[in-house]
Amino acid sequence: MEKLTCFHCGDPCDSTIITSNDKHFCCKGCKTVYEIFSEHDLSCYYDLQTSPGAAPKEIQGKYDFLTQANIIEKLTEFNDGNLQIVTLYIPHIHCSSCIWILENLNKLNPHITSSQVNFGKKTVRITYNSEHLSLKEAVLLLSTIGYEPYISLDDYKTGQQNVNRSLIYKLGIAGFAFGNVMFLSFPEYFEVGEFWLEQYKHLFRWLMFAFSIPVVFYAGRDYFISAYKGLGAKLLNIDVPIALGIAVLFIRSTVEISFDLGSGFFDSLTGLVFFLLLGKFFQQKTYSFLSFERDYKSYFPIAVTTMDSNNEETSTQVYDIKKGDRLLIRNEELIPVDGILIKGKARIDYSFVTGESETISKTSGEKLFAGGKQTSGVIEMEALKSVEQSYLTQLWSNDVFSKNKEDGFTTLTNKISKRFTITILSIAVIATSYWLFSNASKAMNVFTAVLIIACPCAIALSAPFTFGNLLRIFGKLKFYVKNASVIEQLASINTIIFDKTGTITSNKKSNATYEGIALNPSEESLLKNTLRGSNHPLSRTLYEILDAHNIITLNHFEEHLGKGIEATHNNDHIKIGSASFVGATETSVLNTTVHVSTNNQYKGKFTFYNKYRKGLSKLFNRLKKEYDLVILSGDNEGELENLKKLLPSKTKLIFNQKPNDKLEYIKYHQTEGAKVLMIGDGLNDAGALAQSNVGIALSENVNVFSPACDAILDASKFNQLHAFIKASKSAIKIIKWSFLLSFIYNSIGLYFAVTGQLAPVIAAILMPLSSISIVVFTTIATNLLGRRMNV
Repeated sequence: MEKLTCFHCGDPCDSTIITSNDKHFCCKGCKTVYEIFSEHDLSCYYDLQTSPGAAPKEIQGKYDFLTQANIIEKLTEFNDGNLQIVTLYIPHIHCSSCIWILENLNKLNPHITSSQVNFGKKTVRITYNSEHLSLKEAVLLLSTIGYEPYISLDDYKTGQQNVNRSLIYKLGIAGFAFGNVMFLSFPEYFEVGEFWLEQYKHLFRWLMFAFSIPVVFYAGRDYFISAYKGLGAKLLNIDVPIALGIAVLFIRSTVEISFDLGSGFFDSLTGLVFFLLLGKFFQQKTYSFLSFERDYKSYFPIAVTTMDSNNEETSTQVYDIKKGDRLLIRNEELIPVDGILIKGKARIDYSFVTGESETISKTSGEKLFAGGKQTSGVIEMEALKSVEQSYLTQLWSNDVFSKNKEDGFTTLTNKISKRFTITILSIAVIATSYWLFSNASKAMNVFTAVLIIACPCAIALSAPFTFGNLLRIFGKLKFYVKNASVIEQLASINTIIFDKTGTITSNKKSNATYEGIALNPSEESLLKNTLRGSNHPLSRTLYEILDAHNIITLNHFEEHLGKGIEATHNNDHIKIGSASFVGATETSVLNTTVHVSTNNQYKGKFTFYNKYRKGLSKLFNRLKKEYDLVILSGDNEGELENLKKLLPSKTKLIFNQKPNDKLEYIKYHQTEGAKVLMIGDGLNDAGALAQSNVGIALSENVNVFSPACDAILDASKFNQLHAFIKASKSAIKIIKWSFLLSFIYNSIGLYFAVTGQLAPVIAAILMPLSSISIVVFTTIATNLLGRRMNV
């Protein structure tokens, strides 16, 4: 059947052509998008809102198994009885219209809350109200609009791993055609005047034309589609000059052989497409080899407390959790894996998963889903399966729950590419116009060579490869950065703000003394169990210092950020925190203190003698040469004199700061031009981390999940902070050097192209080589950077 071009997206329609008003569409997504926006025909939109019951009976029967509760449980990643979330593999996703229609499923059915497409994996993640829409109905809706999912309980995930081999096929066809065209061109190259060659010269030329057709209309069609879509969106992308060059070569060559004016440029044409695809294939393989967008996430340093049969607590990396493990989840900790609640009162905030901030109460025996956050004391649960690390990092990286921070460098790269393309098109037109009057035989070669040699692909590659490789290197050094734009932001900071407790102090080395009325065994037990539910650095330190006590279930637990914690058990009530929080008067500010009161009676205080992190003074002295340094602490001024001795003289020391005070301090200084790096513990400092240009949470091997942060630094690497910032600045220099190399290369190439000394096929060979050289340069440079950091 004849293949037609899709009216909406420009792709070739497959054998199943969808028509509407004499227009052809390659998929129902394209047809739907076009007709929703059409002023004359909205019928398609209204038809699609009909009940999925309108689907053919054979399709309905095919998905009857989706009504079984045990199967729904396996397929859904979240299911609380009211809301379900499922990720489905859709093999038919292939263009921007498919993405548009699948991400607007809520317009087809109001019970669908949201739908998000992962184009690379060809999946759609659907959140829907299960009281009004079943999983079967959601699947039938997808089938009705032409996006039937592939579902297999055993291997549907592996089905998503299918490799797209179209580039290999195109490269093979272009290479085959290029070789044959070169062979058929030999008589023309050597101007052989043999009788039989002269007799078959025209046949050879038409054979070259035949070999060129699949190269232009199949192997090279992606360049035309990309250029067409870019122009349709009023964007001048880097494929415009390439598509123009291919079209000019093909048309010029066809005209020449049709009117016997010459042999054309079929060798240059097929060689151009072949080397373009070869460069793209190399880039794709290199990009996959680095794997920075996927692999760095596996280093995400989140841990959880596991308990054995003797109630001994051990900190365990989440990817070591196995089915049947007993987990202890403290206040504000993330539930890393689906499980059953064993003990305690759970109030779960699933906003990281669903976007809804309302907490849900759970009782013993009920199921808890990964991604929820416990907000009321400590609970114990049993893991039902192992942890999917990528799922946790998906929550961490989800921009829905964090402030989008400007990615200025990517925008700069796009602007350079756009201006570069405009400049090159102008040069091509001017140079061609000159040669048309000077030597018309060279004009077409000049035009094509200019378009090919000056393609800004190398410029576009330098930033992602540099930042990407650095992400991988940082991950190996236990500095876990959310995305590449964070590195660019880190390189531009001029102010660094530190929290004190748990950030510049080491919890593991601190000790404390108690001063006040002795606590009776009941009060000691209540104190220990209250501290057990908190993740604050002082709470964790004091919990480790106190003697072991029997575990009791608290009737009430509440943590007041920046103030303290309180709890009740039977008729006993306890408060732990600042002097004002427990109702006492602070008599000394010489050290960090935690005060205790029980049943509204003040008992005493624990005085902490902080141990500062190794290399703190040396680190601050290095940083002070380039940055403004600030200590923002919620503690009193007890450590003021010690810090003055340890830190450079101009370091700002500000105490008694509540979480909101820290946020407002950062916000004010940002209005004054400060670009702030905030380093905190990820719990009390969540607001400040989110407000800062770059927020780094320091990890002490506990499960404090902080979507507000942009990076997580292992506490053991704290003294290398300066090296990480310096490496980020070096990455910017590497990119600038890449731009310079590309500019030099393009300038030299343009000279030979404009003067008519560069054949298009040579330009086609040089262009991917320039891209390869940029990839090699950035990779080697960042690897050397990583080696210096690792010394």
